[in-house]
Amino acid sequence: MLNQDIVREATRLTRAGQLVKATALLQRMLQGGRALRPESRSASQARLPRLDPLTIDATADVVEERKAPQIAPARSAQGRRHSLPLDGMRDFSGLGLRSPIKRAPLSPSDIVPEGTRFIAGTFSNAAGSRTYKLFIPSRCQGQRLPLIVMLHGCTQSPDDFAAGTRMNFLAEEQNCFVVYPEQPSGANQAKCWNWFRTGDQRRGGGEPSMIAGITRQIMRDHVIDPKRVYVAGLSAGGAAAAIMGATYSDLYAAVGIHSGLACGAASDLPSAFVAMRQGGGSRAIADGITSVPTIVFHGDRDTTVHPKNGDQIIEQSAGATRPTTKVLRGRVPHGHAYTRTVLIDGAGRAISEHWNIDGAGHAWSGGSPAGSYTDPQGPDATREMLRFFLEHSLGG
Repeated sequence: MLNQDIVREATRLTRAGQLVKATALLQRMLQGGRALRPESRSASQARLPRLDPLTIDATADVVEERKAPQIAPARSAQGRRHSLPLDGMRDFSGLGLRSPIKRAPLSPSDIVPEGTRFIAGTFSNAAGSRTYKLFIPSRCQGQRLPLIVMLHGCTQSPDDFAAGTRMNFLAEEQNCFVVYPEQPSGANQAKCWNWFRTGDQRRGGGEPSMIAGITRQIMRDHVIDPKRVYVAGLSAGGAAAAIMGATYSDLYAAVGIHSGLACGAASDLPSAFVAMRQGGGSRAIADGITSVPTIVFHGDRDTTVHPKNGDQIIEQSAGATRPTTKVLRGRVPHGHAYTRTVLIDGAGRAISEHWNIDGAGHAWSGGSPAGSYTDPQGPDATREMLRFFLEHSLGG
C-alpha cells in the first residue's frame, strides 16, 4: 500500500514549487519510509538531502567487460567508456541524476560513417525552439527515403545518442535519414524530455508539437517517404516516443521504445516516481489511443524503470485488437538471453514486439561503448528496431 499521507504532501509541495522537498518525500515512500506527522514535518524536511528537481530518468546499470571481469568499470579506462557505474537508486536520486563520468571525446568515426553528413538545424513554433542533428545517408539521390526520429535519454546529446545506438551506421546500410531532436537544459535541468507533464502529452502543444514540427520540417526540406516515418527513444526519450505514437499516429508508422513508459503513465512528479518504480497507473492503458505498431526493449533487471512498464506499452499498442501471440527465445553469443514476444493481428501482421532481456539493466541493448547508457552484450536493439520499422508503413 502506498502511503497516502506522503503522496498528498508531495503533491502539495510540488504545486507550491518545492520540488526538492517533494522529491525527497517520494524517495522515502518508495524506500519504505513512514508518513511524516504534521507536528514533525518541518524538522524532518530540514534533514532531507539536496536534490536536483525534475530529472525523470536514471542511469544504466554497470556493464562489465568480459575480457577483464575483475576490473570494476569505475576504475578502468575501458569502464569509463561503458555505462555509468551507478547501481539503481542507491547512489543517486531518480530525480537528481549525477553528471556522467568523463569519457574520451567522441570522434566523427564514432558517430557517422565516412562519406555521410550529420548537420545541425533548428525548429521553432509557439511552444518554443529546439535544435537537432540530421543524418543524411550517402545514397540519397532523389528517391523518397524513410526517416527515423531518435529521442535521447537524460544527460545525453544527439552526438552521444548516435554514437551509443549506432543508428546512423545502420541507417546508411538501409538508406534512411535519421534526426535527433535535442532537449536543452533550460527545458529540463538534466536534458530529459518531460514525459510526465500533462502539457507535454498532448497533440498540438508542448514538446510533442516541437518534435512533430522537427519531423515535418525534415519532410519538407528533404525527399522523405511520408508513409515511412518512425520515432524511437531511450528511457525519458522512450516515454516521449510513446507519447508521439499515441498523439501523432497519422505521422509515425511505428514506434520503438527502449526502457521507457507508456503514454499517460504519469501526470505529475509523484505519479512519475510511482510509475518508474512500480509501473504506470490506469491512464497508462488509456482508452481512445490509436494503436501504432510498437517494438519494446526492456531489461528484466532495470531498477530505474520497472519492467512492468514494457508490458503496459505493449498492452496500450494492442488497443482493442485480439492478437495471437508467438514467443521466441534466444541468446546472444557470450551475451544476454532474451524472450521475444510477437503479437500478430488477424491479417497475419506483427503489430508489436516485446524483447525482454535477461539480466539487463537500464541501458541500450547491443549499443556501442562509445556512447553512454549502453549494454554491448546485446541483443542489437538498433538493428531490430530498424528491421521492425521498415516492415511497417502508414496505411500498409
